[in-house]
Amino acid sequence: MTVDLKDVSEMTSTGTELFTMYSTPWCGYCRRLKSQLSREGIAIREVNIEENPEAAEYVMKVNGGNQTVPTVVFSDETAMTNPSLAQVKKKLAELS
Repeated sequence: MTVDLKDVSEMTSTGTELFTMYSTPWCGYCRRLKSQLSREGIAIREVNIEENPEAAEYVMKVNGGNQTVPTVVFSDETAMTNPSLAQVKKKLAELS
């Protein structure tokens, strides 16, 4: 399976959300980051890679072949793996 740029663009495009977070329901790091972002009032688009094979492949592509979550992708298509709240806020400030 290959992920083309159109698919990636659709997966990472946002409406009111500031970025996309790829996660799994059982990931403690994902739940923690999601909770921290919620407390800060930062809206995200969350994609469960276990339910979306294309998203899982994209996560593997940006993480050297590993399905590491949380993987966060911003509007400029840069990705961060398991970022802290401070790293996310800094990147969002750079993009605003």
